[in-house]
Amino acid sequence: MLHTVAEGRVEVSRENKYLSTLAPGKVFGELAILYNCKRTATIKAATDCKLWAIERQCFQTIMMRTGLIRQAEYTDFLKSVPIFKNLPEETLTKISDVLEETFYRPGDYIIRQGARGDTFFIISKGQVKVTIKQPNSEEEKYIRTLQKGDFFGEKALQGDDLRTANIIADEQEGVTCLVIDRETFNQLISSLDEIRTRYKDEGVERRRINEEFRDVKLADLRILATLGVGGFGRVELVQIAGDPTRSFALKQMKKSQIVETRQQQHIMSEKEIMGEANCDFIVKLFKTFKDRKYLYMLMESCLGGELWTILRDKGHFDDSTTRFYTACVVEAFDYLHSRNIIYRDLKPENLLLDVNGYVKLVDFGFAKKLQQGRKTWTFCGTPEYVAPEVILNRGHDISADYWSLGVLMFELLTGTPPFTGSDPMKTYNIILKGIDAIEFPRNITRNATALIKKLCRDNPTERLGYQKGGISEIQKHKWFDGFNWEGLINHTLIPPITPKVRNVTDTSNFDEYPPDTEGPPLDDLTGWDAEF
Repeated sequence: MLHTVAEGRVEVSRENKYLSTLAPGKVFGELAILYNCKRTATIKAATDCKLWAIERQCFQTIMMRTGLIRQAEYTDFLKSVPIFKNLPEETLTKISDVLEETFYRPGDYIIRQGARGDTFFIISKGQVKVTIKQPNSEEEKYIRTLQKGDFFGEKALQGDDLRTANIIADEQEGVTCLVIDRETFNQLISSLDEIRTRYKDEGVERRRINEEFRDVKLADLRILATLGVGGFGRVELVQIAGDPTRSFALKQMKKSQIVETRQQQHIMSEKEIMGEANCDFIVKLFKTFKDRKYLYMLMESCLGGELWTILRDKGHFDDSTTRFYTACVVEAFDYLHSRNIIYRDLKPENLLLDVNGYVKLVDFGFAKKLQQGRKTWTFCGTPEYVAPEVILNRGHDISADYWSLGVLMFELLTGTPPFTGSDPMKTYNIILKGIDAIEFPRNITRNATALIKKLCRDNPTERLGYQKGGISEIQKHKWFDGFNWEGLINHTLIPPITPKVRNVTDTSNFDEYPPDTEGPPLDDLTGWDAEF
């Protein structure tokens, strides 16, 4: 719940220590609007108070609705323009996202006849006057008036940049226009529907995997050790009875806690996405189980441990080590994004090393399949890795993953993410100031800095990987010059770090975790997990 003080005053304290007094017009509880978090301070009425309040669901619905209405309005404007009318809906949606709203004061010349220009305009509010300068004279002849929904300057997008008339903002009210320039237009227009089909045999392979584990039951699994502890439960190393040659990771999730935090949809989405995925850079899901208290996911075990543990022990990685791990993530993103799946939880803790030292993406709790050309509005992710459009609740898509890729590169090269504050709110404020406000240490090379800055552009449509050419633009960047992509895909490239794994039950690359002392959770028999 977000609160605004309407009348009276409230006192803010933390651990019984007075911090400040808030007067009318001040806001508190803004973190709760963004995501399900604990309160970071205590607020007490200092006088009789009247507060305005809005809950998260309501706020997000308002933001989503206004965003969708604006997108639909802009897309309708575009459909009325001849050069746009044959473009597919998702292309128009992307163009509508990059239109910038600009206000021109009464009497301003928006376009001057004879000048060169590369900008196209749609009127969203007010009107403009079109005039033409008479030959051999300073006089301007009035031609017509254009109003809301009308457009001008479209020839500039097709390379004809000499302006043929004057466009003047309304003398009384001024005018508001939606504006796009040629470079942005060209970056979006080609290759938007290009989907690579490198993984065309995966359906057969997935069915083979599913068939192999068809008869495995929960009772057949023997727990050996704990690999990790998360929000909903634990990940255990297990073996199937009668098969000592292999081990697996079993993720156990408390059903009651999933319901309590309203994560049912995320969990079902995780099962569906991982159950269909067949990529060497994504941890494979073999089978799911459920009982009265838990949901279970049986996955491949990556006994090399978390990349985060190695980073913590080494402090930071050099350029070539970072390049290898970043490339593994690029391949995983290529696979997911070509299927319109957004990952949304990139961080070193979610990158596991297999026994050979190759990295795989794990934990798909925030992953989501998007409709073509559409966005999603749920606030999720780790504060240090969250893209600005997620914080601002503007809706986001796969471009948010490219932002997090830039953040990961920075963290691998330096040991800490670029955007860090003492609490999530401070972190979000630092993120909103942008990557250019961050000082890059000297050990980050010029090419690495350039790539990070291209991935962490404030405007989602300007990020490398999202524009025409897609993710291959990242692979072609100077920082990757000479990198053996084919060797990576075929697993013939030697990784920078080879983990020591003695056998299939060796958990020495994972931290040790104490046994679970909380006791079993409550039963959940509501049936929301029928499809799990």
